Amino acid sequence: MRVPRFFSTTSNDMAIDLGTVNTIVYLRDRGIVLNEPSVVAIELIQGLPRLRAFGMEAKLMIGRTPQGTSTVRPMRDGVIADVDIAEQMIKAFIDKAHGGPSRLPRRPDILVCIPSGATQVERRAIRQAGTNAGARRVRLIEEPMAAAIGAGLSINEPIGTMIVDIGGGTTEVAVLSLGNLVHHASARVGGDKMDDAIASSIRRNYNLVIGETTAERIKMEIGVARMPGDGRGLVMPVRGRDQVNGVPREIDICQADIAGPLSDLVDQVIETVLRTLGATAPELAADIHEHGIVMTGGGSLLTGISDALAQATGVPVIIAEDPLTSVAMGAGRALEDEAYSGVMIDS
Repeated sequence: MRVPRFFSTTSNDMAIDLGTVNTIVYLRDRGIVLNEPSVVAIELIQGLPRLRAFGMEAKLMIGRTPQGTSTVRPMRDGVIADVDIAEQMIKAFIDKAHGGPSRLPRRPDILVCIPSGATQVERRAIRQAGTNAGARRVRLIEEPMAAAIGAGLSINEPIGTMIVDIGGGTTEVAVLSLGNLVHHASARVGGDKMDDAIASSIRRNYNLVIGETTAERIKMEIGVARMPGDGRGLVMPVRGRDQVNGVPREIDICQADIAGPLSDLVDQVIETVLRTLGATAPELAADIHEHGIVMTGGGSLLTGISDALAQATGVPVIIAEDPLTSVAMGAGRALEDEAYSGVMIDS
């Protein structure tokens, strides 16, 4: 049975996975109620910035905004890059999650997910943004801990478990036991870097400029962690702007065209995992070998990445049941259940 902890009995308190690519909101006793891109559209009105759109509506405007309006992603590498815009985005998401500001019985308490390697300055920026966006109190939970809870791992047992969470901005690797992060490492590698690598490869090899939305679609449809065995792999049409003459153009690209740059990023993830395993005590390492490495985050869905990690480490690799929402689900469970009282950070 879920037991409420530090929050009141009203259901407007929430956990927020404030991601570089997507923001997911979990309302206490209701579950996930919002999952939208971490994007806002800002327009200048008499020289002052005003929020025009946010979430999916703003993402659809990327690359298509008129003069005086720009799309902004206020999160970078899992932390806030622009506090003022992040405040506006968080407030918009809080209001939308509750059906509008008029329906809030009181200012909500929120639990926000942060990278394990976030500095004190970055943590203060998240607290400030949450408070200024309308939260009564802001608490933090480290993303590997939330991901492990969301993936169903027994984090409070005297058993070593390893989580690899590949998000939009960072990869979080952690060994957990008895409700604590025993070892953890963070690499600035994630879905965004993969998109950039795809766009750069196509521009370099074909003189074709594509936008970030197109690069993301390529990653999702034919992205692969290792070079395909047949030399080319799957093929898909891609439209963009010719870099030489500036006209629209369509080409066919194959998995081999993007496998090299993606493989380099996958190697960085593997290196981070190996480094963490190398610092792990023998007893915990034996537990991990027995129970396997659990992967979460959107990056875990890249074709072949779990096989590449298993081959490099010699440890079984399991992808969580719902890797895209594991962090938010874990934060939500920590919000509701007394068993996870020790995982949150007050200061």
